[in-house]
Amino acid sequence: QVQLVESGGGLVQPGGSLRLSCAAQGSILSISAMGWYCQAPGKQREWVATITRGGSPNYADSVNGRFTISTDNAKNTVSLQMNRLKPEDTAVCFCFANSRGRAYWGQGTQVTVSS
Repeated sequence: QVQLVESGGGLVQPGGSLRLSCAAQGSILSISAMGWYCQAPGKQREWVATITRGGSPNYADSVNGRFTISTDNAKNTVSLQMNRLKPEDTAVCFCFANSRGRAYWGQGTQVTVSS
């Protein structure tokens, strides 16, 4: 079992930055990858970024060059640095962890980009 606790969402103006963090607890040694999905109002949850235990990142085209995913294995956390935010980035963002063929999810954190 893996438990995920997110933090760091909020309200920011267009062009601004936010940093999301996700702390993993439980069977953390079994985690092979962690990342983020975001769900905009009225839309399906969409993949944003993933980072493997070895530190290899991958990004959706829509965020590549603006967002950076990183991990601190010592602290069992994954972070998403979100720069140059746009109003269309407004969403609830969920942390996930893959462990032994199963996906675990955090509770979600709200990201609002508005002037």
